[in-house]
Amino acid sequence: MSDLEPRLRERFTAYRTDVTTRVVGPGPDQVRRTLRRRRRTTAVAVAAAAVVLVLAPVVANAALKGDRTPPVPAESVEPTSPPTTAPPPPTPSASQSPSSTPTTEAGAPDGRISRQQLLAARLDLPDWPQIVPSTCTTSKVRLVTSSINNYIPLLTDLKVSHADLDGDGAEETVAAISCRYGEASAKQVVAFDRDDSGRIVTLGRVVRTTDGVADIRGLEVTAAGAVQVRVADLQPCCDTPTYWPQEQTRTYRFKGGRFVQTGGPTKFGKDPRLTDLRLSMTHTLVNVTGGRELTTVFTVSNAGPVDAAQVEFRALEVGAPTTGDWSRCDPKVAAASDNNSCLVPGVPAGESRRYTFVQRVPSRPGPDATIRFFFVTHYDAQDRQWRDLSEEDNKVRLPGVL
Repeated sequence: MSDLEPRLRERFTAYRTDVTTRVVGPGPDQVRRTLRRRRRTTAVAVAAAAVVLVLAPVVANAALKGDRTPPVPAESVEPTSPPTTAPPPPTPSASQSPSSTPTTEAGAPDGRISRQQLLAARLDLPDWPQIVPSTCTTSKVRLVTSSINNYIPLLTDLKVSHADLDGDGAEETVAAISCRYGEASAKQVVAFDRDDSGRIVTLGRVVRTTDGVADIRGLEVTAAGAVQVRVADLQPCCDTPTYWPQEQTRTYRFKGGRFVQTGGPTKFGKDPRLTDLRLSMTHTLVNVTGGRELTTVFTVSNAGPVDAAQVEFRALEVGAPTTGDWSRCDPKVAAASDNNSCLVPGVPAGESRRYTFVQRVPSRPGPDATIRFFFVTHYDAQDRQWRDLSEEDNKVRLPGVL
């Protein structure tokens, strides 16, 4: 062959070597390199998936909250130091005592009501005693402080007071109300509160006249919620002396939905200032020049327990006084009295005294002759008149001889 033959053989050899390499594939070293590359690729993919799983809740939560702060990468599964926890709260000592300050119940209405607010409201009152007229109403009452006839409920002059009465931590209001009947008045102490809408409501009656008392004369409320009422066994009216009533202070508290007495006397006993006078009489009527002479002899016994410094005979003068104990009568009392009275020295407890009065009367009974009564009354050394423990035996009867 020509010179081309050697060159052709070289090219064919090179071509055969290249094709063989491509068809047979890589050898063992190439295989090992390929496996290492694939493992690295798989590890990276697993790590990326783990990161996605960790970050997915954080990203989702941030999206729900509208939080645009970039998510914080998760901490390592094995922290280098244990997490710290807050210590438990200290246990109270057994010697500690609970606070004495009362706590207000949730939503307890404010029952502090002024005098002006009571007068401006329509109130429902507890029942009055049966002795009062129908004008002493109880439903939707508008209280007043004075009236022409006064036969309607009045807010008395006693102080309107405030304290926590029912233990709910909020204050309530206590006031005294009256309603006139005849010459006297029915009275009651009433506690008021507010409901959730702010309307004034009646919490209850503390005490009223006819509940073993005849008068209510004072009212105080303590910070501890006790209602102290000054009561009396007599309500002065007309010409009754103001010093006659016997007074007591009684304490009431709100328990079990109503007011009950928790302190002070529960009833009035005998007034220690009074005594028991008893009167008896004899009389004679004789004819004398120009008419007749009436002599009355009174015996006054003092059954005690108090000395009667003075005694007064009433309706005594039925004629012209002449002799006897008329000279012993206190002129001041006789001048000030319209009862034909005579005030004379009295009778110690346990003793008796006799008093004689002589007077000139007409010669014969008049057409209006009638029975007359004489009375005896106890006075102290200060010229103050007192009631008697048993008034039925303080009078005597003179037949219709005048």
